[in-house]
Amino acid sequence: MASIRFQIMLISTHLPKTAGSSFATSLKNHFGEEKYRADYNDWPINTPKTKRNFRAVKDFFLNQKRDFSEVECIHGHFLPLKYLGLRKNIQFITWMRHPVQRMASHYYFWKRTHDPKTSPILHRRMVEENWSLERFCLGKEVRNFYNVFLWGFPINKFSFIGVTEYYEEDMAWFADNLLKTELETKRENVHNNIGDQYHFQPDLLKKIEKWHSKDIKLYNKVLKMRSERISKMNYAEKQFSK
Repeated sequence: MASIRFQIMLISTHLPKTAGSSFATSLKNHFGEEKYRADYNDWPINTPKTKRNFRAVKDFFLNQKRDFSEVECIHGHFLPLKYLGLRKNIQFITWMRHPVQRMASHYYFWKRTHDPKTSPILHRRMVEENWSLERFCLGKEVRNFYNVFLWGFPINKFSFIGVTEYYEEDMAWFADNLLKTELETKRENVHNNIGDQYHFQPDLLKKIEKWHSKDIKLYNKVLKMRSERISKMNYAEKQFSK
């Protein structure tokens, strides 16, 4: 199927370790260099809360005056509130993964990629202080990670939230229903197979889930939203086939 040029602007928040790098490659290939913009300069998790939120609010207003006329897709690590004030026809999208699995993936990724010269402050601190997986997951620094990114941004503003555990299925739905075209699935920055599970002792798992209860609640809501989306799609297909 030939690609159809996108008539609305796509804002894609890349929540770390949710297959966002793979998704970014697919988006970049689809939109092309001129229409695609990467936004990875904010470092939300490595920025203190007050400064992080203030920057998002400041950009909310500044972006209303900036020229995005040539941009069809922005993807990166940023609070989506940053672009909520744009006076354009916008669709916000993101991907989520089970919060505990995402935490473990993030931990091992930082262990593998640490560079004492270039890694941001929290990344360096975690490695240089030799945090255990338990210390990382139960630390206040990354508690309720999704809620940190979604500060000031209602979840119902998203046109699409993919679930990483169903990556290929949700990629196909996204391409068919939002891009109205086929989208090649890429694999970038992936250490394990997408959807692979990290294993925890039951007691530790309960502690982590309790500590990140807001994110667990949010993730379960996203799963419910996905189930409803799939049900609507199946119903529509049955009606069409009659």
